[in-house]
Amino acid sequence: METSATILHADLDAFYASVEQLLDPSLRGKPIAVGGGVVLAASYEARAFGVRGGMPGRKARELCPQLIFVGGHFGDYQRLGDAAIKVLDDFTPLVERISIDEAFADVAGCTHLFGPPAEIAAIVRRRVRAELGLPISIGVARTKHLAKIASQVAKPDGLVVVDPAGELAFLHDLPVSLMWGVGPATKARLAEIGVETIGQLAKTHSGALERLIGPAAGQKLAALAWNRDPRRLETHRRAHSAGAHSAGAQSALGRKPAVADVFVPTLLHLADRVASRLRAKDRPGRTVTVRVRFADLRAVSRSITLDQAISATAMLAETAEELVRGVLAAHPGEKVISLLAISVSHLEESAELQLELPLGLADERRRPGSKRGLARFGADRAVDKIRQRFGKQAVGYGAVALEAARSVPDEFRELAEKEL
Repeated sequence: METSATILHADLDAFYASVEQLLDPSLRGKPIAVGGGVVLAASYEARAFGVRGGMPGRKARELCPQLIFVGGHFGDYQRLGDAAIKVLDDFTPLVERISIDEAFADVAGCTHLFGPPAEIAAIVRRRVRAELGLPISIGVARTKHLAKIASQVAKPDGLVVVDPAGELAFLHDLPVSLMWGVGPATKARLAEIGVETIGQLAKTHSGALERLIGPAAGQKLAALAWNRDPRRLETHRRAHSAGAHSAGAQSALGRKPAVADVFVPTLLHLADRVASRLRAKDRPGRTVTVRVRFADLRAVSRSITLDQAISATAMLAETAEELVRGVLAAHPGEKVISLLAISVSHLEESAELQLELPLGLADERRRPGSKRGLARFGADRAVDKIRQRFGKQAVGYGAVALEAARSVPDEFRELAEKEL
């Protein structure tokens, strides 16, 4: 019997690890991790030991001594992710892909052809398994938020359909960590006031919630806790729409001292990744944002909007360094950092460069149109050409080369990372 629960959220299970096990059947049933210095993804067998994505490789081995590390097959991730999403396209044109391995689909208009939404979801799962050899979990609900939660409840390799008549009964017993926008920091803050389930969140006074996590986040979570989610599918959205409006990268550091010897090389490495992508698309940006996460998982962001758009690595790194120093100066009690991130937004389309006279300004070296700025951009372009011909590891900043061994490969970042 057809219901108004017509939104599907399809999410490939432990995608990167599942692909590795598909490519090498000897790895099936074993705890594996994609990566090396950093865990990029972990199989369910590894997760049972507490291994998680973003975890340092050393800690992962301590938790699971029998853990098998494998390299990433990034082309296969893209190929198989595309193929899985195309299965949804066979049923409805209303598909919103939100990452390489997950998408929403609205099947309201095709039930007369293919049957009820639950039946469509079951067919999609069977086809992905039969045609690609991959497990996929699907949630079916009346709203996007609830469908996404349902797919998480369905994991691994399951299907959950939420009847509109029982939405709140289903939702309110679940942990708040399943909600969109509730990361470790927000989860910890909510726990401080005794809120651990979505039902407890729904019953929390709006004023208390807004004081705890801010007005915007408080109002959003309160609405989602009652399944009020009016968002429609954005079918024009691409898997990596973040690239159209901003470019970003982040590096998990574990627990490192908040000193220049740690954050300066890391920022240069991140700036190199972000700026090279901006140059490849010929889209410099004017707003630079950094995010610094401390030992307690509390994160602080700081931004600056420049007079001219930039895409030079050194300019971006120096701008980010100033912002990070400002964050640390404003939080003198924080001595440990666990993550650094850079993003660039307000991107411009092939912006014309305004040349500047050598007036001896203090920030002249960070002005794209100055003599020093043009030289820096020219050097970056030369680096880009060498990398295009000989590979990304052929040339780069010395500090970046040293840092790269401990960071996430660019191929994985380009597939998986989302906006900051």
